[in-house]
Amino acid sequence: MSRPREFDDQAVIDAAMAVFWEKGYEATTTQDLCTRTGLGRGSLYNAFGSKHRLYEEAVRRYGSTLAQAQVAMLADPGGSVRERLRDLLLGMIDLDLADPGRRGCLALNAATEPSGRGGMVADLVHRQFVDLEQALCHLITIGRATGELTGDRPALQVARTFQSTYYGLRTLAKVTDDRDALLDVVEGALAAL
Repeated sequence: MSRPREFDDQAVIDAAMAVFWEKGYEATTTQDLCTRTGLGRGSLYNAFGSKHRLYEEAVRRYGSTLAQAQVAMLADPGGSVRERLRDLLLGMIDLDLADPGRRGCLALNAATEPSGRGGMVADLVHRQFVDLEQALCHLITIGRATGELTGDRPALQVARTFQSTYYGLRTLAKVTDDRDALLDVVEGALAAL
């Protein structure tokens, strides 16, 4: 009979997610994961199979928690369409500027690493990008139906442009402390709607 696990899988995945988010997949060592999770190498590999499999779980967890919280915020009927879009961008600016490690977006970080360009990690990241794109498109469609937003460009095109601004801000916030410059980007994106 096998011995029952003496740890919480989600707690381990959360700890691993923090390491991958801080260092990236390539720079994270098995020892980093063991130190942060409190597990030995054997327990870590018995539970998750490999470093890459644990990375997949960390990216999946990020998508089901932090990325889904952003999508849910856009779906919340409180506030105008513009307010929800502004709140999304301002919330990410505040979050990113408050982060001493300037980790940015784990999905975006994963997409730019070699380990995230194929396989399950690429699929998970793509799903997060599509979920945000669809939420933005839906919200823009609502804004047009209520007359709050105008324009003749297709809603999907507007959503994709806005999403590019969102990810651009996430990247800029990793390298600048100039909140006013980031706010200029927000106002420009909102004016383009």
